[in-house]
Amino acid sequence: MPDQSPPDRYKAEMPQIPGVHPGSNRGPLSNPAVRMVGALLVVLLVVFIGARWMLRPKHIEAPPAEPPPRIEVPSPAPDPNAALPHATEQDPGIATVAEMAQPWSSKQFFMRNGLTGENVPALLIRLPGGSASQDSAYWAFSLNAPYGNCQMEYVTDLDKLKTDYDFKAAKHPMVGNPCNRTVFDPTKLTNLPGNVWVRGAIAQGSDLRPPLGIEVKVKGKSIQAIRME
Repeated sequence: MPDQSPPDRYKAEMPQIPGVHPGSNRGPLSNPAVRMVGALLVVLLVVFIGARWMLRPKHIEAPPAEPPPRIEVPSPAPDPNAALPHATEQDPGIATVAEMAQPWSSKQFFMRNGLTGENVPALLIRLPGGSASQDSAYWAFSLNAPYGNCQMEYVTDLDKLKTDYDFKAAKHPMVGNPCNRTVFDPTKLTNLPGNVWVRGAIAQGSDLRPPLGIEVKVKGKSIQAIRME
């Protein structure tokens, strides 16, 4: 059977595009200029990301807080009176016989006032003569003067009695009132109105009476302050 295909002169020719050769099927990425632009964009992207990373806000740790300044609070000075005996009705002990073994030895203490609750400063003196186990071997009295705001003192320095009190007849320690220079003799008794005998007769001065006496009892080896007149 004879060939029925049309002759070649009837074949349509493909349109020609300038710069593109027939039969070429390469895409736009194969173009060197396109590849260069792409590489440049990649480099710029990397540079941009690196710059962002380097310029990112960094976490800065706060410096440790300084401790508050330490304020030194001075400790209160120890109270010298805290170590002294405080005679109460429940615990009247103020000294031991061994502590008061020598004549004219003394010991300060506090006597609780049962009416006011005040701790009254007082003094215990060992008198010469007699046995240490006898009540009469001791004299205890309030250091607060019966009248006024003065405080008595036990003077064992005979020269001080001469200079401060102008009392030259002292042969042994005395009790003095420094406010009016009255001197009391621990070895002597005096009679007060009402026929009351008390120790500490006035040897010199203008006070109306001796210091307020405190009753003393010796029980075994303990010396106790019982009551104040």
